[in-house]
Amino acid sequence: MTKKAFASSADLAEKAQTLEVLADGVYALTAEGDPNIGAIEGEDFLVCFEALATPVAAAEWLAKLREHTDKPVRYLVLSHYHAVRVLGASAFGADVIVAHENTRALVAERGKEDWESEFGRMPRLAKGAESVPGLTWPTLTFSDRLTIDLGGDRGDLVLQYCGRGHTEGDLVAWLPREQILYAGDLVEAEAALYTGDAFHRDWSSSTLDRVAAFGAETLIGGRGGVSRGREAVDAAIAQTRHFLTTMLREVGAVRDAGGTLKEAFERTHAALNDQYGHWPIFEHCLPFDVSRLWDELGGVERPVVWTAERDREVWDQLQG
Repeated sequence: MTKKAFASSADLAEKAQTLEVLADGVYALTAEGDPNIGAIEGEDFLVCFEALATPVAAAEWLAKLREHTDKPVRYLVLSHYHAVRVLGASAFGADVIVAHENTRALVAERGKEDWESEFGRMPRLAKGAESVPGLTWPTLTFSDRLTIDLGGDRGDLVLQYCGRGHTEGDLVAWLPREQILYAGDLVEAEAALYTGDAFHRDWSSSTLDRVAAFGAETLIGGRGGVSRGREAVDAAIAQTRHFLTTMLREVGAVRDAGGTLKEAFERTHAALNDQYGHWPIFEHCLPFDVSRLWDELGGVERPVVWTAERDREVWDQLQG
């Protein structure tokens, strides 16, 4: 059997980016399974959602956005902390960088390690890595809910913490008037889940219940296409939940039987592969996913910090 290239290190082909106007002044950029990003116009300012991995990559997104609006960026909202989501922040020139309070704590605890880990796993996303000036620090945090008045007749943007999930600091951005939800990596639409820093039991139950309770008519997940219409939104949430519950069932069964991490990985891979194996980053994510869930079910409450060295060890053990 040919050894699989580490994570996404061999995935160097550019992905086609699509900028979609979801409603008046509401934008999303999707890219064939690469991280999604968005923007919302206020009366005389912009709220941007996510920051991409580097200022060089973020500047390319902003150039596309500037074909539609020249309003200055007042708020940059970070849905959670992972390096490929946040380290492009300096390109936005935002007055305020918003995140959940747990996200700020994660930057302090594991920011540098995650930076080195993620850029090693996904080198193509780290375009112009030398342009990153340092860690991205939120300047405004909250614990439960934060409402941004968009001004004029544009209504509110509600930032909401739904509970532990993809990380312990995920937030969503909700436009009540348009019924549009930016869900970050709490929901993926036809893209594999990364759960290496997750809380699988919370995410698969109460957290996704809260996401579903918005009743969104349009949903932008962390990766994959935009889900339009209640049926498509419900399907994206359901497939995210199914991925998680399948992992919980399979890894739990191996643990309960006294099996090994390698056996848990193989059993989980077999259970998920037919439905999800063709989705972006499936093979990349699954070793890290199963390793975290194995720890979680063994009583390790908070995710172990991923380092570039630990990444390689887990990959060689499970995908080698």
